[in-house]
Amino acid sequence: MLYYLILCRSLTYAQRTARVLERAGVSGYVQKTPKAISKGGCGYGVKVSERRLAEALQVLRREGMAPKQVFLQEATGAYREVQP
Repeated sequence: MLYYLILCRSLTYAQRTARVLERAGVSGYVQKTPKAISKGGCGYGVKVSERRLAEALQVLRREGMAPKQVFLQEATGAYREVQP
């Protein structure tokens, strides 16, 4: 299964993002950003399934919480940035 990682500017923001998604019925899990895609130190993101990304982005935009970046986690484990 493919997943998307919605990057956030801080742990607090990632937690808020996950709560907003959960209230809308979209499962999201806070995780530390992998070093391969982390720019300038540690970061956090919210992991959502491939089939729920569009809904998650719509919910976040409606709540005024546009994502910083979005990455696709491919089956190989590699990450590729996608346009939100």
